[in-house]
Amino acid sequence: MRRLVPGLLVAALLAGCSTPAAPIQEGRTLSSPSAEPSTSSGVQIEPAAWKACPDVYKGIFSSPPQNVKYDCATVKVPQDWQNPDGSGTFDIALVRGRSTTQRDRVGSLFINPGGPGASGFEYGVYRSVLLPAEVVRRFDVIGFDPRGVGRSSPVRCFSTADLDANFGIDPDPQTDAAFGESVAVTRRLAQTCGDKYGDTLRYFSTEQTARDMDALRAAVGEKQLTYLGYSYGTLLGAVYAQLFPKNVRALVLDGAVDPTLSMQDSAEKQAAGFEHAFDNLTTWCKANATSCPIGPDPRAVVMKAIADARTAPVQGKGRKATAGWVFTAVVSSLYNESSWRVLAQAMQDLRGGNPDKMFELADSYAERDPQGKYTNMFDANAAVGCADSDDTPTVEQARALQPQWRSKYPLFGGALALNLVCAQWPGKRDPYPAGPATGSAPIVVIGTLGDPATPYEQAPALAKMLGVGTLITWKGEGHTAYPKTGCVNDAVNRYLIDLLVPPANLTCNK
Repeated sequence: MRRLVPGLLVAALLAGCSTPAAPIQEGRTLSSPSAEPSTSSGVQIEPAAWKACPDVYKGIFSSPPQNVKYDCATVKVPQDWQNPDGSGTFDIALVRGRSTTQRDRVGSLFINPGGPGASGFEYGVYRSVLLPAEVVRRFDVIGFDPRGVGRSSPVRCFSTADLDANFGIDPDPQTDAAFGESVAVTRRLAQTCGDKYGDTLRYFSTEQTARDMDALRAAVGEKQLTYLGYSYGTLLGAVYAQLFPKNVRALVLDGAVDPTLSMQDSAEKQAAGFEHAFDNLTTWCKANATSCPIGPDPRAVVMKAIADARTAPVQGKGRKATAGWVFTAVVSSLYNESSWRVLAQAMQDLRGGNPDKMFELADSYAERDPQGKYTNMFDANAAVGCADSDDTPTVEQARALQPQWRSKYPLFGGALALNLVCAQWPGKRDPYPAGPATGSAPIVVIGTLGDPATPYEQAPALAKMLGVGTLITWKGEGHTAYPKTGCVNDAVNRYLIDLLVPPANLTCNK
């Protein structure tokens, strides 16, 4: 789940088993897709009209994937599920990856990569190749862009200049002048969305998207949903299970979000999570001096780099490596343990006057291409995140939290106290439900001990809230676990294919 870089809700969006899986309900498999219209929330949904789209791999893979064929479709859904006949429609883009060696088909596996705002369409193409082979052979892998994202009636209200300004501003402004600049930049972001979309901003909420998912399930002809959700995608899956518990076949929620947390509590837990992940990076640096050229105290190096960038940012190609960009690079590096080495080299290069590697890390997080253009990740991220919450701290409350959180979480606390876009958001709110999925089939929830973005303690909390959750713990680093380690893979594969639920509190070692 992507959260806060100055002002914006942002992304973000890797071992041995203790015991074998235990079987549950037998005989619960999906039927073959139907060609007849089906319904969701009382609305008739037309079947997805699939058409071959072999070129969707471009920009994701350098050459066409072998043994996978792609089809694409568009499904129309009501803009407002509370008023389906009077609100117009959104187009939801889907892609289906089907193995050319498919056998013993179970059904369709829907995937969401998180964000909110990340492209599930592109991620579906990616995962159709990189999921375990036994899963790909048994399922059609379905990726979709949620409403407002990418190819699905996208929200677009942030200019490139405003996004550059947002990412470049001081992540933890301490003077009144610097804080005022952050307020002004984020007010401009919020107001441009309000001017363009008005009251319809609430249509981009998570609950509306969860209802879309049931329409997509119906459109592809599945009686029940099989779903793999990462990060924010765990929240989307949890809301779906609460709304449509009888329509759940199997849900895997990896990198869990606790829906019961307030926005402020969630942000503070994430500040603690990133601090913990950075401490783990520090431990790695001390033990791997040859791979960590910035030495045994990377925290001091990073904090000095941010401080120096406030007054004398290094000039890069077309922009300066300001404090905001340096901070974004650090955040980006903590999502995956393999990026620690990259951050260390990037900080070393920055000390030598070369910010290129630092910008590569930051831009990968910001989804900014070499030409300086952005996807609509952050437009959608703000639209969804702000619509979802009616408990956002005010600008004044955020300012008061800054020094408190900075003292507890020195590197990340001050920045994560500031959700200034949602604090000034003009749209109406549509909070999601947070309660049990009564009547649902068992749901697998995965938490990673070293996860910075969705700290581990949210995973048992989500499993408990759902009432039908079973927890898998991975003693690993980075954001999310499947399919990165054999123990987790084995448990999840058996659950998805055979509906064998892992034993309670399964722990997978690093």
